[in-house]
Amino acid sequence: MKERARLLDLDWWLLAIVMGICFLGLLEIYSATHNSNFAGMHWRQVIWIGIGLAGMLILSRIDYHTLLDQAPLLYMIGLVALLAVLAAGHTKFGAKRWVAVAGMPFQVSEIMKLVIIVVLARFFSEVRTDRLALVDLVKIAALVGIPAGLILLEPDLGTAMVLLPVAVVGAFLAGIKWQHAAAVVLLGALMVPVGWHVLKPYQKQRLQTFLKPEESPRKAGYQILQSEIAVGSGGFWGKGFGKGSQNQLGFVPVRYSDFILAALAEELGFAGVLCTLLLYLGLLLRLVDNAQKAKDQAGMYVVMGVTAILGFHVLVNAAMVIGYMPVTGIPLPLMSYGGSTTVFVFLALGLVMNVRSRRFVN
Repeated sequence: MKERARLLDLDWWLLAIVMGICFLGLLEIYSATHNSNFAGMHWRQVIWIGIGLAGMLILSRIDYHTLLDQAPLLYMIGLVALLAVLAAGHTKFGAKRWVAVAGMPFQVSEIMKLVIIVVLARFFSEVRTDRLALVDLVKIAALVGIPAGLILLEPDLGTAMVLLPVAVVGAFLAGIKWQHAAAVVLLGALMVPVGWHVLKPYQKQRLQTFLKPEESPRKAGYQILQSEIAVGSGGFWGKGFGKGSQNQLGFVPVRYSDFILAALAEELGFAGVLCTLLLYLGLLLRLVDNAQKAKDQAGMYVVMGVTAILGFHVLVNAAMVIGYMPVTGIPLPLMSYGGSTTVFVFLALGLVMNVRSRRFVN
């Protein structure tokens, strides 16, 4: 009876929104790949969604306080795993980001995002003052900076960036002083020249091309320009499912993953994009509602950490496909093809379900 009650207590509205987004993603992955060498990719995505759902249900049954108690151990395991990737990981597209799991490449940094959510939730919930002290900010910077630095070495700038919103949102909720916030912004601005020299040549090229993509239409600016053409040609209602020329002829780059929203915009138009973004808005609002209903601060920080990461993913990806942000390789959660990211999102939602199911437990 207890297990049945817990199953019924899952956020079924949240799950319905999630499956709606997944369905749109499967449709667009099929449309983008059925006439190419990648035909059948949508079925592989179905398998990843199934694995993610199973992981979500399992994680929803483990008391999140148990995970919080093991946060230091999880953090150390995560760092060791990142070091293992750098030492013996699988190289793909010039980056060493993957390890083989059951014969399939898996991105360890995706699991590190989950670990950071748990670690920072524990840290912020243990702060006993109304405002974060400077030493707290230094600790937060270290907790996020170490794994982010290891991820940058892979190199993977996009995933390293995704860790930051969890810290920013958590610090805001925990009560950061405006003086400290201003100091952090100033320090970040001063570090930009240093960061520029740390970037790989292709990363510098992406940032430069973002400002003037038309100067390199066949090389560095190709991705942005083709994406903008696809989005613009879709008009209000789109060209129709499976009828987008930029998508079907392969002009849109990585149209089944990073630029899946551009492919959708061409075929389903502004109306389709609006419906998609409304689904994501509903997802984020539902997450915030679960955060407000959490029984303790730790649960609230866990759910808001998930909200911060998913919101950041959607914002950056949507801005990227219309040329308002550089190409960073940040996928659209639940829609873009990719096993590691899909499993991460469902595990993160498992944490949310976990917090929700224990909101009335003493």
